[in-house]
Amino acid sequence: MEFAFVLDPLDSLKAYKDTSVAMMRALQARGHLLFALEQSDIFWDNGKTHAHVRSLTVNDDDHDWYRTGEPITRPLASFTAVLMRKDPPFDMEYVYSTYLLEAAEHEGARIFNRPRAIRDHNEKMAIAKFTEFIAPTLVTRDAQLIGEFIDEQADVILKPLDGMGGTSVFRVRQDDPNRNVIIETVGQHGEKSVMAQRYIPAKGLLVVGLDVIGDYLTEVNVTSPTCFVEITQQSGFDVAARFAEALEQAVR
Repeated sequence: MEFAFVLDPLDSLKAYKDTSVAMMRALQARGHLLFALEQSDIFWDNGKTHAHVRSLTVNDDDHDWYRTGEPITRPLASFTAVLMRKDPPFDMEYVYSTYLLEAAEHEGARIFNRPRAIRDHNEKMAIAKFTEFIAPTLVTRDAQLIGEFIDEQADVILKPLDGMGGTSVFRVRQDDPNRNVIIETVGQHGEKSVMAQRYIPAKGLLVVGLDVIGDYLTEVNVTSPTCFVEITQQSGFDVAARFAEALEQAVR
């Protein structure tokens, strides 16, 4: 089987902990062929979605972990599956990429996670479907409502809806002298909606990452779920191998 991965630049990936790298190593170990491309490599021409791709060989050396072939152009539908593993931010360029990938689906391509499912499931707001499992939560761009929520809950986490990896995430207590500055920083003066959650002491989706703290669900990550390596190291369960099995089953 041939699997094409839509990725950030390969040199930017930290192989010792990157989930996409773990996925690719597991697939290659099972005899599959790998290809790499970036968002900018995808294009639509006269009814067909193509991409400039490079063949990819991975190894276990985290400092020198890959080799690529010369660029070639192929229809995305010619691969066994295409895996969308571009990290957020979920900006308009990302949205346009999902439109192109959705066009490829109509041409017969298998895309994981499915482009429409990615667009329909905001990682922060997806928890609204599971309210019985979440902590007290507010989503708004109204600074007054955020302030009232902090007063009510006393200890709160603030984060923008379009962030990732802990960027612009703040813990704010009721008596924090910088609370107003933090609210403005996260919300960019009312231009962005903000999620506020009470502080918790420490379909079409093949792979999702559930962020759980204590008894509460905090996020449902769908764009580029991570932590395969960390889970394997801490539990001994080979997540990447299980993923490879699930992907093989999904494309049969």
